[in-house]
Amino acid sequence: MSPNQTPMFGSVADVAERLAGVGYLASTAVATTVFLADRLGKPLLVEGPAGVGKTELAKAVAECTGSGLVRLQCYEGIDEARALYEWNHAKQLLRITAGQGKESWDETRDDVFSEEFLLPRPLLTAISRPDPTVLLVDEIDKADVEVEGLLLEVLSDFQVTVPEMGTITATRRPFALLTSNSTRELSEALKRRCLFLHLDFPDAELERRIVLSRVPELAEALVDALVRTVRVLRGLELRKSPSVAETIDWGRTLLALGMDTLDDDAVRATLGVVLKHQSDTVKAAAELRLN
Repeated sequence: MSPNQTPMFGSVADVAERLAGVGYLASTAVATTVFLADRLGKPLLVEGPAGVGKTELAKAVAECTGSGLVRLQCYEGIDEARALYEWNHAKQLLRITAGQGKESWDETRDDVFSEEFLLPRPLLTAISRPDPTVLLVDEIDKADVEVEGLLLEVLSDFQVTVPEMGTITATRRPFALLTSNSTRELSEALKRRCLFLHLDFPDAELERRIVLSRVPELAEALVDALVRTVRVLRGLELRKSPSVAETIDWGRTLLALGMDTLDDDAVRATLGVVLKHQSDTVKAAAELRLN
């Protein structure tokens, strides 16, 4: 962390308490890693299966610290113009046209390659913000290897080099959190710059607490039945295992339908809330003997 930057959290317990205050129940391992990433000024790489709360962790850190959230959603084919910055070519052309015959090309060039004509994308936006910021680089494993190269300068020195303007360095470093679903191996260079946290599905007790915190109107016995059933589903070889968010949605569904037990009829009627592929539904129905 830069010497003039005040840490966001005072202790591991402070992290856990403040995250819980915004509805994110963190394990000791999660709270400890978030505390260290903040205190050391290091980016945090969070890996794990889809639906375990990786993105929600970044949102919760932003909310509980009053920070702005800047999100770079990665996808196949994302490039520098979408991640870092691009020039406003239409505005530059208008400026060049307006200056023709009135000034030298050197004067025009110096003007059109200035901040006024720059369109910052998420990485440059996060670097430039003077206020507390959480930079979320979501699903970095979906981006090409070249995008990882773009991140190296940002994550090493929290700066971005614009050839026409020079280097823009953060006056206040963002809290950087990268997520990965492990669909491909990330480069060692990227991993070296980050602290690492593996998030898996929570154990039964933690998931029970999460559901109760998000759907407090549900009877505890019904929550227990929900969590047990979801854990059975996750033990099957499904195309997509139910996420924690989908467990919560299932609880809200039962509440909305006025169901107070998770019997076979209730499961059969609502299984589409947690399973999103027909092959998974057929497999789960056989395992749960719903046919």
